[in-house]
Amino acid sequence: MQAAQYIGNKSFTVVEGTSVAPQAGEVRLDVGYVGICGTDMHIYHGVMDARVNPPATIGHEISGVVAELGEGVTGFSIGEKVVVRPLDWCGECPTCEAGHTHICQNLKFMGIDTPGAFQSSWTVKSRTLHKLPLGVDLKQGALVEPLSVACHDVRRSRLKAGEKAVILGGGPIGQLVAAVAKSVGAEVLVSEPNDSRRAFAEELGVKSVNPIEDDLAAYVEDWTDTKGADVVFEVSGVLPAIEAMTQVAGRRGRIVMVAIHSTAPPIDLFQFFWKELELLGARVYEAADFDWAIELIASGEIDLKPFISSVNPLADIGNAFASMDNNPQGMKALVECNAE
Repeated sequence: MQAAQYIGNKSFTVVEGTSVAPQAGEVRLDVGYVGICGTDMHIYHGVMDARVNPPATIGHEISGVVAELGEGVTGFSIGEKVVVRPLDWCGECPTCEAGHTHICQNLKFMGIDTPGAFQSSWTVKSRTLHKLPLGVDLKQGALVEPLSVACHDVRRSRLKAGEKAVILGGGPIGQLVAAVAKSVGAEVLVSEPNDSRRAFAEELGVKSVNPIEDDLAAYVEDWTDTKGADVVFEVSGVLPAIEAMTQVAGRRGRIVMVAIHSTAPPIDLFQFFWKELELLGARVYEAADFDWAIELIASGEIDLKPFISSVNPLADIGNAFASMDNNPQGMKALVECNAE
């Protein structure tokens, strides 16, 4: 059993690990593929060392096959393909009791706060699993987690068919939000300065604009016939987008904060008064978002294959991370932990 450990300073080592036998309510998985996400890249750059406490096995965008069942586990069979919703909630705090386990007051994010998926065998609680239908392979399965982020963002926005949505930022999550927004029948515009990312959006049938070369507010005003956007998704995490989000939102528009801002940015609160705007936070996902994401893939509504930029074996995890570092052309890199 092989396990990759992040040891700090943009470095990994692959060691001989030990499979953990599942306890009651747990399932051991043969890990198929694990995606590299933006948070993993932050870890790679060393900014989260105090939280992950290296050496540590990270990774949370995972697909796998059920290999062993713990006592009392029902609803799953050995050999089934599954994905993991990597949230470990307490079930006892007021937030959990209200049904919002994804923002539990004692939430542990698996693969960050606890050992993660960059290993060939991973034991998790069965409550975190979602089955993959026939026809959805493990490579696509590894992207269910980021697609679920986008599903949660769109669900929080209350976006509906015929509305116009502006997405500020054309990285992997921004492009997935665009795909989900398009799937509900909305008209979508991605604002992104990088040429290759705009081209990626256009290939997916989504309109794009360069906010460096074009006046974004004027562009949106023309695109919406002066109404402004019904929904704005801030996915970039940069200050110009904070300024733009209130400018391009129409009256009674909804702004969804997807990006993580590590410092408190200035926000034009006058626009919230003047236009009666709403600002909605969107953090991770709920079980319903995983179910929706899986349905979108299984139905063919969203094709995730174009999002896969590279696939590397676990032994080559260092190069997989290095290939994504400062690579605006890349979308999602996968690490293969077990052959299908």
